[in-house]
Amino acid sequence: MTSVPQKSAPSLPPGGYVHQEPGPLRRAVPWIVLAALVIGFIVLGAALSHNMQGRPKSFTIYFIERGWVRFLLFLLVASGVLALTSLLGQRIGIARTGRKISYAAVLGDQLTHLFLILVVLVAVYPLLYVVIAAFDPRNSLFAFPDFSNPNILYRSGLLPNLQVLSLENYGKLFDGLTIPGWQVLLAVIGGAALAVVLILALMTRLGRDSAGLKQTRTWALRVLIAALAIIVIFMTPAQFTGQGNESKFLLSVRNTLFVSGLTGLLAILLSTTAGYAMARLRFPGRFQMLLFFIFIQMFPVFLALVAVYTLMVILGLTNTFTGLILAYSGGAIAFNTWIFKGYVESLPESLEEAAMVDGATRWQTFVRVVLPLSGGILVFIFLNQFIGTYAEFILANVLLTGVEKWTVGVMLLSFTSGQFSTKWGIFAAAATLGALPIVGLFYGFQQFFVGGAVAGGVKE
Repeated sequence: MTSVPQKSAPSLPPGGYVHQEPGPLRRAVPWIVLAALVIGFIVLGAALSHNMQGRPKSFTIYFIERGWVRFLLFLLVASGVLALTSLLGQRIGIARTGRKISYAAVLGDQLTHLFLILVVLVAVYPLLYVVIAAFDPRNSLFAFPDFSNPNILYRSGLLPNLQVLSLENYGKLFDGLTIPGWQVLLAVIGGAALAVVLILALMTRLGRDSAGLKQTRTWALRVLIAALAIIVIFMTPAQFTGQGNESKFLLSVRNTLFVSGLTGLLAILLSTTAGYAMARLRFPGRFQMLLFFIFIQMFPVFLALVAVYTLMVILGLTNTFTGLILAYSGGAIAFNTWIFKGYVESLPESLEEAAMVDGATRWQTFVRVVLPLSGGILVFIFLNQFIGTYAEFILANVLLTGVEKWTVGVMLLSFTSGQFSTKWGIFAAAATLGALPIVGLFYGFQQFFVGGAVAGGVKE
């Protein structure tokens, strides 16, 4: 009996799969899309040029004849320069590595960088403009064009006159402020702690990190938070004796920090207990309550303004921090509960079962087992609620009526309430100064924002 020879299976490459070259249609698709985009931009530019011809010029501070043509030429020249540098970079890369490098990929990266640079400039320019306007004593948010200046940035008013800048607007925000000696001492201690935190953070970035440095940084951060909390809690309206609302801006910052801090602590208390109960306990109506939390998230805050204001009037809590904190805390339950519920479900339940076998109650298990493992998510909940409350304006504007109770948003509104008496320079200075706490929080706790945002949505 003769055996039929068997064909051997084709050997696979080390990667475990056979590489297939893309078909001609697949290779042509990106070029077709690129050609369609280019043609679309050409047609759009031609249509805009045709519509603009013959029309009277609208109100402009400075008009550049055929400026859009110059801008398009700038983009074409920049693209051409990038095309040449991409070709040069491709040749150098091939010569150094000996590998095949796609010219289209290099050119695409360069054009992407050019587009991102333009986007960043457009996004950063308003911030730069406000910061410069904060030092402009002429109290105007609009730069004055200098038609005799050869520099187009000054001639068009894109940049203000830097020679007239001063600290006058910031001086008005500190006018009439009296600071007791104990607050000065706490401010010095807090400043020293902040310097230690920044120096240790720089050393960590340079790779010089150790357990001792981490412990020192932790204690310095605790001292900084404690000093700031004591100053915020015990600062009184009697320290602000200046005339005008601008002299009480620091009081509004203190009020905002006070309300935001207590709201963040209440958010932790409410969301952790509710989230743990939803994750570990089984009781009638649990699923319906979870759906209700999702349901109420669909509606914006201002839909409940009438009901919230009515409740505060009935309870006698209008123009009080207590009423504002309760209103903020009630809106913080739904989202933060879902975040903490997802995080608790990612923890191994065997840890809690072992604690209860040793005699711990459910509450002791929650306090001694779950909470110590939830440091990162707790910081995320606090900071998320703190920042959301700090930037909130609608509820504060409705519930707070006295200038000594105003938060930052309401105080900024008072600088722009007059039609012909808008204090734009003071507004810019106050907005810049009021943004510093949020900028510091984002910079100091950015790892908790990244980790906390995903911790509640991923189950291990």
